[in-house]
Amino acid sequence: MIKIKIAEEADTAILALLGRITWAESHGHYIDDKSNLLKYLDENFSVSKTKQNINNPKNLFYIMYVDDLPVGYAKLILNAKQESIVSLNNCRLERIFILDDFIPLKIGHQLLTFVEERAKELRLDTMWLSVYIKNSRAIRFYERNEFKNVGELNFSVNGKEYENIIFSKKMIYSENPL
Repeated sequence: MIKIKIAEEADTAILALLGRITWAESHGHYIDDKSNLLKYLDENFSVSKTKQNINNPKNLFYIMYVDDLPVGYAKLILNAKQESIVSLNNCRLERIFILDDFIPLKIGHQLLTFVEERAKELRLDTMWLSVYIKNSRAIRFYERNEFKNVGELNFSVNGKEYENIIFSKKMIYSENPL
């Protein structure tokens, strides 16, 4: 059974571990200097950094479970500024990751749909994200899910720049009369 829940401070260690493993699985092979990879993981996915992130009210985390086992997560940043994004009423899908062993279950789409619905509930009109230009699997995933290429940005891992595509998608929500 698949379940997605809002992450809370009590989930910090789970998020830190999921973040570290999934980021290494999806991006680690692109980083030539493995000491840079380890430094990046240590700085960005420590329990203390994750706790700081989860306690920031602009950040929303969601954890996906398969049979009560945490297998993926997503992180939204509310109203994240980016020059390629016109809307100030947006969210950045900074992270959406599934453990490699669970990717064949094709559950990434469910997690994406879930966070899109949360964005609509929050009356956000645009969701945007960035993807490394060599990550063809992720690029295809976002294109299949109606994200449009709207620009580029460089992502730095310990001083080394990696070119990323910026994808954006309009969130269309219905107005509920009071």
